[in-house]
This record gives sequence, structure tokens and C-alpha cells, in this order.
Amino acid sequence: MLASKRILLIIGGGIAAYKALDLIRRLRERGAEVTPVLTRAGAQFVTPLSVSALAGRKVFSDLFDLTDEAEMGHIELSRSADLIVVAPATADLMAKMAGGQADDLASTLLLATDTPVLIAPAMNVRMWQHPATQRNIATLRADGIGFVGPDEGDMACGEFGPGRMAEPLEIVAAVERDVSAGPLQGKRVLVTSGPTHEPIDPVRYIANRSSGAQGTALARALAALGAEVVFVTGPADVPPPEGVQVVRVETAQEMLEAAQAALPVDAAVFAAAVADWRVEGAAERKLKKTKGGLPKLSFAENPDILATISGARSGRPGLVVGFAAETDDVVENATAKRARKGCDWIVANDVSHATEIMGGTENDVTLITADGAEDWPRMAKAEVATRLAERIAKALT
Repeated sequence: MLASKRILLIIGGGIAAYKALDLIRRLRERGAEVTPVLTRAGAQFVTPLSVSALAGRKVFSDLFDLTDEAEMGHIELSRSADLIVVAPATADLMAKMAGGQADDLASTLLLATDTPVLIAPAMNVRMWQHPATQRNIATLRADGIGFVGPDEGDMACGEFGPGRMAEPLEIVAAVERDVSAGPLQGKRVLVTSGPTHEPIDPVRYIANRSSGAQGTALARALAALGAEVVFVTGPADVPPPEGVQVVRVETAQEMLEAAQAALPVDAAVFAAAVADWRVEGAAERKLKKTKGGLPKLSFAENPDILATISGARSGRPGLVVGFAAETDDVVENATAKRARKGCDWIVANDVSHATEIMGGTENDVTLITADGAEDWPRMAKAEVATRLAERIAKALT
């Protein structure tokens, strides 16, 4: 996949720079030629010798190195690659990119290039969530910069949240996506997946039997066609695919907020099995069994994510696809749902117990559009995902 592809890797300054060493190894395993650029801050975390040994090439670091400029100027260095990867992309580097600054070799290369750029952000959660960083992200996306990650998790500073650099294999998958000429190249797609967990108390919740397998397969298929995928997932049994931006949520409200935060996108596919109701006023302490009888639970309606995004007055995706899990009158109910929600397509499937589809490896779907209902044969969920991804690509191109 990456044989003879030339990757210019810019290593920013952050503790996540250690992952860049494994990234170099993984890229070279797949046949890529890696030319490393190490920032001054990056050299505080990894040494030029270790980077050079793994890349099998000289490390570039100084904008005013006379020998480097004589042999290969920074302009040529920035344009001789098939893809520029920035990993880790620190808040400082992203700010420089968004502002068009060029005060060192890395920022000068990024400003002087017409080569596609993929960045893997890595920073403290508060830095990632800061309004200034979010403005820079919006600017970079508008400029056509590709993103992989960040992931959510524990950080070296002891905090938890979004800001962890994507793992090397996730970045490799994104690199493979970006250097291929897939039909969804340059398109951004939102996919929701898995169940939601609506808390009753700190140890109990309302959920359903969704495994997240279909949404995961769809995100993987869209990424394989070149799309930049934002994957918003509830607590699914199936691990998320590599090479996509993963946003983990628990409740329907969190899923809605994550979906809205991902906009703008070219298409949105809502494959998640979102709970229709939540417990109103979930208990802060575990409910105890008492002689007084069963606890009384009051329910409230959850936000309708599909209808909200479909009906957005501004920022509505060009294509909105919903899923309808039905147990009876499948086509009739799904057709009515498409009209009621205002989405463009509905993927309907029969999840009654006898089908063994919910939580299984196969699916039997009907694609419902403005033109009518199209029955698909029963097939593996991965095949359903590939077929649907190809239809989405055809609709967007």
C-alpha cells in the first residue's frame, strides 16, 4: 500500500514524540520512505540519532543549515513528498499553521508546500478544548488539512480526556487512506455507532443489545474509500477501527453534542442504537432494595439526534443517512421514519429475535430513499458496510 511512497514526517515537541519512533518503523515496514524533520522542542523528547537510525535517513532540523540549503532547499524538501505528516502536532505547531507563521524549519515547510498534510494532534485536554485551539482546528480543516485523532484517555500530566495522540497504527491507516486515490478523498463523514447507556444510578443503566459491529464496519469502509471519518461511539462491544477520529460517549445527550461538534461534514450516517428514553433525575447513589417495594422511575424523552441534524438550518450535511431497527412492518415503519425525521436515506433492518441480527455478524437490510425501497440480500455486516459506503461515495461525487 505504501511501497515507494515518500512521507515527510515532522516531529513536534511533546511527550507523544516517543510514538513517532514506532510510527517510522511501521511506515517503513509497509515500504514507505520516511524523511524526518525534528523540531527543536521535539529533540527534547527523542534524539536525532534514534530518529535517523529508524528512518535510515538524515534528520533535518535547522532552517538555516547552509549544507542542507545547498543540497536540498527547504522548498524542495516540502514538495518532494507524497504526504506530510505532523506527529505529534502540538498546540503551538497548529497555531503556527493556522496563522501562517514560518519561524523555523517545520513551520516554513508547512507554509511552503502544496503537498497534502495530515496532522496527529497531541496536547493537554484543556489546551485541546481551549477556544483558541478550536478556532485553529476550524481554520486548518477549512484549509484542507487532514486530522487523525486525537484519542481520549489518560495523559502524562495525570488528566483524562481528548488530546492523546493517535496510536501509530491508526496514523498508518490514515496515511494509507490519504495516499490512495479513493472516491471519498477530501470528504469528511460522521458515523455514530453502538448503544447508549442511560444511567439509573451509579451502577445501573438502560441500554440495548447493539454491539456496534455495523457502525464500526461502515466507518472502516468509508475510511478505505478515502474519507476522513469522525466516529462517535457509545459503549460498544466491538473496538473502533483504526485510521478514524474516535469520540467516545455514554449517553444520548453526549452523542448529540459530539455529533454537533463534528460539523461541518459532507455526510452523516447515524448507525447508533440510541435509547429513546432516559431516567429523569438519575440517582446519585446506588438504589437499595427495601421492604417498601420497587423504586419508582420517571422517564424523559432523549434528544432525537437524527431529526436534529437532518433539520439543522445551517451546517446540515449534504447527505444524512439513518438506520431503523424494526421488529415488524419493517419497510412501512422505516419509510414513515424517513419522512418524519427529514433524513435522505434510511437503512432498515429486521432485528426481531428470530433473525439473530442484533449482536450478530450478518445483516439483512432495505435501503429506503426518495425513489423507494431497495431490498439487499442478507450478507455479512462488512459487506453491507462496503456496499453502503460505495453508494455514499457515488452520491457525494
